[in-house]
Formats: sequence, C-alpha cells, structure tokens
Amino acid sequence: IQYTRGTVTAFSPFDARADAEALRKAMKGMGTDEETILKILTSRSNAQRQEIASAFKTLFGRDLVDDLKSELTGKFETLMVSLMRPTYIFDAHALKHAIKGAGTNEKVLTEILASRTPEEVRNIKQVYLQEYEASLEDKITGETSGYFQRLLVVLLQANRDPDGRVDEGLVEQDAQVLFRAGELKWGTDEEKFITILGTRSVSHLRRVFDKYMTISGFQIEETIDRETSGDLEKLLLAVVKCIRSVPAYFAETLYYAMKGAGTDDDTLIRVMVSRSEIDLLDIRQEFRKNFAKSLHHMIQKDTSGDYRKALLLLCGGDDE
Repeated sequence: IQYTRGTVTAFSPFDARADAEALRKAMKGMGTDEETILKILTSRSNAQRQEIASAFKTLFGRDLVDDLKSELTGKFETLMVSLMRPTYIFDAHALKHAIKGAGTNEKVLTEILASRTPEEVRNIKQVYLQEYEASLEDKITGETSGYFQRLLVVLLQANRDPDGRVDEGLVEQDAQVLFRAGELKWGTDEEKFITILGTRSVSHLRRVFDKYMTISGFQIEETIDRETSGDLEKLLLAVVKCIRSVPAYFAETLYYAMKGAGTDDDTLIRVMVSRSEIDLLDIRQEFRKNFAKSLHHMIQKDTSGDYRKALLLLCGGDDE
C-alpha cells in the first residue's frame, strides 16, 4: 500500500554519508550533541535511516544503534532506537517483546492486531518466523486464553473479506445475529461477535454498525462494553474502532497514553513511530476533532527535554 498521509517523508537532497558523519561527530568525544541526532533521525524516512546506518558502519566500523544506546538514555534513547528499527520488523519486534518473559502485554497485541490490514498481518507473521524462528500464532496462543485468544487467532489468519459490494440482506442478518447474541441473550454469545467482527469486510461492518443502532437503539460499542469484560472487551472495542476509522483509533490511543497522571511512553513512542510515515496527518486531524486540542499541544504539555523535541518534530505541526 502506498501511504501518503504521513508526517515523515523521504528527505531530499539526501546524503547518507554526510548524515553518518554528522551523527558520528555528535557522539564523539566528551558530551553528546542530542539536537543534531534528533534533527537528522526525525527528518529522514525509515529507508533513509537504514542507509545512514549502513554508511555509518562502512565509514567508522561502528554500529549506529549500539552507539545511540551507549550515548543516550531514558525515553529519548528508546525513541531514537525505535526510529532506527527497520519498518518491516517494527511490529514483529513489538509483538515479540509483548509476549516474552513474565506477563504478556495484552495492550500491544490488541493495538497491533486490531489495526493492521490483512496484508500487514501476513507480513508480520512471515517476518516473525524469519527473524525469531518461531510461529507468532504459537507464541500468542501459548500466552493467552479464552475468547481473547480466539479473537486474536481469527485476526492472525488475516482472512477478512475484501471490500466489495455490500449486500444489505447480509448486513441486516449480521446485525440481528449480534443483537440476539448480546442484548437479547441471558449471558453473551461471544463466538458470534468474534466471527462477525473478525471476518467480515470493513465496508460491510460499517453498515452492520449502523443497522445495529437502528435495531437495538445502542451503539455496538455500548453493547460490547456492557456484555463483555477484560481483555476480550478491549480487543473487541479496538476492532470496532479500527473498522470505523484507524486514524480515529490511534488518536484516541495517543490521547489516553497522555491523559491524566503519568504518561504511557511505550505506547506514545510506538504509535508515533509506527504511524509517522503512514497516517499521522489523519491521526492529528482526528485528534483535533475529537479532543478539542491538538496532538502537538498535548505532547508539548506532557513530555520534556530532547524527548519532547523529537516527538514534536515527528508530529510535524500544530493544529490549534
């Protein structure tokens, strides 16, 4: 897919060697020139960053990522290292870290598997297998359970119906099935929600949600909220939100990563980096529309130092 709604695009005129030299100079000797590092890395595309890393190794026999790790600290380091991660491996790496060791980070599994296209999911599975010599599905099923696990497995199959002509009869049928499985039933038939939300096409489901509202008087989100709980509820809601609008889902994810006391920096970094060349402009627009303030303003208020400077450059502008 050619994405064109990112804030970060290929830099021109680009000179990988000159950038590598500037980065080496910024990290050589006493003290580190963070400003130069963040300016270069946030204004080059991921593909260009890979070329810089390669030039860096050629010129100095050093690994750029290792140097960044030894010169930088904290959230700023995490952000710069994330920017250097090759795009194709970004999601696979995030998932690997979400399911390794003690405790599983369900939030990461939910965010990635609910929002990526079937094509992207197929790619993630392939890369995961190549890089980690393990099946992503096996790893996920080993660490999750119940209906949450079953919906993740459905999403991992990446077999959502392709968008095509919407059949109003089937729309009506699915909406009725969901109504009977949720609001009209004593207890909930989770399986119906999983099958319908996990496999129908995006345009079909958008019509189903409208029809559901007409039949039941509720938004599908309200029903999910009432009828399910825990990780399954969060995943179903994420799927519904991404069907309605992926940028709106990420705007909300960013908002809640920063709202209130403390910031969920892992989520903030992951979303800002992974969407920077895809749809961050659309996310900014949705953010402004839905939260009555700009993403830029919220980052400004919620972060500090070089970390803030770099995030603001990735954000790419204010929408006040």
